[in-house]
Amino acid sequence: MPTYLWRMAPEGLATRDQLVAKGLRPRGPAVAQVMWFSNKTTTPGVPRFARLYPIDRATPPKPRSAGQLASLAAAMRARRTCPECGEVKPYCISTALKACAPCADGFTAAA
Repeated sequence: MPTYLWRMAPEGLATRDQLVAKGLRPRGPAVAQVMWFSNKTTTPGVPRFARLYPIDRATPPKPRSAGQLASLAAAMRARRTCPECGEVKPYCISTALKACAPCADGFTAAA
């Protein structure tokens, strides 16, 4: 697989994140990769890689079915429901606290 240095890849290739930012999804295998070094990781000096996909083969994502949308909504509702008080919060419940903020702090609303 061809490997290019950072900012040296030819025009017409993009990473998955770059395609998603344009509202596209890669179709087919990666045709190249870009390599760079980062000191912001736990292993500085080790090369990092990102796959590159041709932009002309990328397509918009497939629309989700009604069943998929209902399933995703139910999953998000479950993530926002506090197991202690049963309230549906506007935020996802912390996996560390395993309860909403008032329940985790010991302050529960008067019923």
